[in-house]
Amino acid sequence: MTFHLRVPSFIICALLLSLPVSGAGEAANFLPDRIGEFQAAGSPRGGAFEDYPLAEFPVLDTVKRIYLDQARAPYSVTLVRLRTEPAAYALLTSVADRLRQREAVVGSDQIGTWGVMTPSEVAFFKGTCFVLVSKAKLGTPEALRSLARGLAEKLDRGEGDIPPLVRHLPDWESAQNRAVFTLSLGELQAAAGHRPALEALSFDGGTEAITASYGPARLVIVEHTTPQFAADNDRRIIEHLKNLRAIGAPLPSLYRRIGNYAVFVFDAPDEGFARRLADAIRYEQVVRWLGPNPRAWERWERAYNRMTASVVVTTLKVTGLALILCLSIGSVLGGVVFFRRRARAAKFKNYTDAGDMVRLNIDELTAQTDPTRLLGPAK
Repeated sequence: MTFHLRVPSFIICALLLSLPVSGAGEAANFLPDRIGEFQAAGSPRGGAFEDYPLAEFPVLDTVKRIYLDQARAPYSVTLVRLRTEPAAYALLTSVADRLRQREAVVGSDQIGTWGVMTPSEVAFFKGTCFVLVSKAKLGTPEALRSLARGLAEKLDRGEGDIPPLVRHLPDWESAQNRAVFTLSLGELQAAAGHRPALEALSFDGGTEAITASYGPARLVIVEHTTPQFAADNDRRIIEHLKNLRAIGAPLPSLYRRIGNYAVFVFDAPDEGFARRLADAIRYEQVVRWLGPNPRAWERWERAYNRMTASVVVTTLKVTGLALILCLSIGSVLGGVVFFRRRARAAKFKNYTDAGDMVRLNIDELTAQTDPTRLLGPAK
């Protein structure tokens, strides 16, 4: 005899949601059961990041989880763990570029290391983690930001900073909101508009790139890790541009090597605009010694000489200022005393060497205007 047990479908769905799904990996540990007032609905689930392709990024694992607020409104959280912090920032800028195509994006450093916000989504990175938080129609923007902020507080901060290349953009603080940071040629081409001139680039050795729009123009900065990589790419790019010019293919408005940077300007309105944009880029060279610096003594000696010269110059300046101050104060006080005595002396019409004291007119030479003030003859 065979027995058939019928179980309602909603119970099966609930049981499936309550079971952890393989593939979440270690990233599931970053999504706790409760974040502030938000309660998780079901277990973390691993899987692909459907809306955004991750083939160009060094992804370790991806995890998703649904959270409910006190009004039972659902919020979807997707966390992607990557190998490096620059890769996490690169994924954030790529997602932000796609979000800008749908709605207004506002950049902010108040959530995670850096993030972008829209009325319906918040994306940020912190350490090696990238997080995207989305709300349903029942959710509120305030609750969305509160959930993202609470989740960011639980993540390791890592270096706690954006890649240095971002700060080398002209007017980088405003350009960062529209910039895309990339670690591969495919992502750079997608962000810059598939430019033929970029096909000669090689991203070997940890090369990084960033692109941003400046009015009608598109700026691309590619940073190579060593001068050798920069020189090899520079020769390859120049040769590639010659070939493009020979076949009449589109060329950049300007190409220039600046230190380890390869700088491209596309679609500039004129040559002067492209040149000014490239001139605003400053390459900061950093040299690191694998062992003791062989020129440490020379650097210390130069620093000591600069310090000594600075002390001497400062002493002379202070001495000169003190002398000028003393002479100025002495001149003012002396002048005040001189003119005050002069004014007092001008009040007396007759001069007497007795200083207004009683004086005997023995020599009878001094003219007397008031005889009653004279002493009489001696008795």
